[in-house]
Amino acid sequence: FGTPVNQSNRCWTEWFDRDDPSATGDWETLCKLRKENPGKICPTPAAIEAKTLSGLTVAAAGDVIYKNDITSGFICRNKDQINNKKCNDYRVRFSCYPPFCGGGVCWTSWFNRDNPGATGDWEILSELKKQNKICDNPLYVDAVTTDTMTPAIYTGETFYMYNPTDGFVCRNKDQTTGKCSDYKVRFGCPCNN
Repeated sequence: FGTPVNQSNRCWTEWFDRDDPSATGDWETLCKLRKENPGKICPTPAAIEAKTLSGLTVAAAGDVIYKNDITSGFICRNKDQINNKKCNDYRVRFSCYPPFCGGGVCWTSWFNRDNPGATGDWEILSELKKQNKICDNPLYVDAVTTDTMTPAIYTGETFYMYNPTDGFVCRNKDQTTGKCSDYKVRFGCPCNN
């Protein structure tokens, strides 16, 4: 039934540098990085690493750092620096757990077979398999909104079905707004060695 995912095998995202040290500092906030890089940062990072563009660690650069955590991201404020010094220009990356970046799991393409019509958004595995090549026993399912790639778990909507065996269903009648967002899904399958 596939290769088990080793939860200790973490991987790193690419480096992100969204801000230059401006009048107030260098702001590499997780919220803005997610908005500008949809789908490139895992929903719950395990760690964050920051370095200057020249490769210095935070400690070696000597700046006073305001925030450097997996919830906020990285913030260096000019007002916190000694002798009116400005912050260095930093880049950040995040450590993620499988299945976000592999670990024996190969992801399918994204599928969007249904729109949230009269009853909701029905991305059912058995229906998707009729028109697409998907492994027999997926290990994971991932659902995001089609417009902003927001992970389903962060939309605040209630899901009728969200598992790798059956797929994903968002019913309009379960939502406080009366309507589901439009979702697309992908499945994590054992990689063929």
